[in-house]
Amino acid sequence: MAEVSSKELYEFKKALKELAQKRGRGTELVSVYIPPDKQLSDVGKHMRDELGQSANIKSKQTKKNVQSAIEVILQRIRLYKKPPENGLVLFVGMIPKGGPGTEKMETYVIEPPEPVTTYWYKCNNEFFLEPLEYMIEERDTYGVAVIDRREATIASMKGKKINILTHITSGVPGKHKAGGQSQRRFDRVIEQAAHEFLKRIGDHMNDDFLPLKDDLKGIILGGPGFTKTDFAEGDYLNYELKQKILSIEDTSYTGDFGIREVIEKSAPVLSDLDVIHEKQMVQKFLKELTKDQGLSSYGEDEVRTNLTIGAVDTLLLSEDLTAMRKMFVCPSCGTTKEFTVKTQSEADKIEERCPNCNELLKEEDSTDLADYFVEKAEEMSTNVEFISTETDEGMQLFRAFGGIAAILRYHVEY
Repeated sequence: MAEVSSKELYEFKKALKELAQKRGRGTELVSVYIPPDKQLSDVGKHMRDELGQSANIKSKQTKKNVQSAIEVILQRIRLYKKPPENGLVLFVGMIPKGGPGTEKMETYVIEPPEPVTTYWYKCNNEFFLEPLEYMIEERDTYGVAVIDRREATIASMKGKKINILTHITSGVPGKHKAGGQSQRRFDRVIEQAAHEFLKRIGDHMNDDFLPLKDDLKGIILGGPGFTKTDFAEGDYLNYELKQKILSIEDTSYTGDFGIREVIEKSAPVLSDLDVIHEKQMVQKFLKELTKDQGLSSYGEDEVRTNLTIGAVDTLLLSEDLTAMRKMFVCPSCGTTKEFTVKTQSEADKIEERCPNCNELLKEEDSTDLADYFVEKAEEMSTNVEFISTETDEGMQLFRAFGGIAAILRYHVEY
């Protein structure tokens, strides 16, 4: 995917999520994908052809709505001399707001983060989103394995997701003191068992990673002791995968803990990966939190105050933040008051009176809490990082700190 900021990616994902919820009463929602090298005159001709074909639609209402959508698309593309750098995507259709007769025409024009490769015209009861969803899908994958003489754990890391694929044990006996010929026989048994175990590891990694080789960016190995090195230097891994080994790290653990430990230790190699960047940002916040006069802040009220005075350098927001910021207004004197609520039903229960004239305040405006903080951050030229809950650090930010935290420019006394 083209280089986009955390905020831009969040907003794009949010837009797709909202579009995915749109439904038409019939097959009357129109989606058009225009590649950057497509002549808009050709698109216009095709749209006019589709306008003619729509006369064959049996349902009068569906026919009317499709024709109206096509007319809107024709109007929109006339505003462009040529498609933007990555092409153009249009979603147009009548969206019902309630019962019959409540439909409203909605139009969405998107300049995608990656080039549109194929011209599409789709007409359905929902918008055609698959090409855009594919654009934001993480495709680069890393293979991860932690190995010692007793066990091995194999995982894949794709974007922010770590997926444990295989866990196997060796069955290699522990140390044995016998001496003489008996000891030599025992040593050969252990050596053969260790060889067979490494071969099994290689077979599993080949099965897990060879189907991904086109998207597999690299492999990192870890574990206590020398077994991981013996594996890397031996002929256990397919040669195409062996060439993708990026790093071999010493770890204290195997299993799930070992996987996370080797990822941490490979941070310099994986520095471009989203999961590493997220972990580093939250860890930086946590490190500041432990200092007597650390540059950290958390919680909605405290972070909002620090944003307002320009003290925030980087705002950390959880992707799972779903609360809303509501503005209530006095219908008599215009006094305003803001509330944060988790659901609309919670907002509906608010019965706040104006402190000046005692009139009941009415809801005037509603914004997602994340959008509210982003807007405040932009006013103060503050960096914004959206943090997923796919990592331990991201989950800690969401659960322990309410999904809102900040790294400050300077220390603030509270």
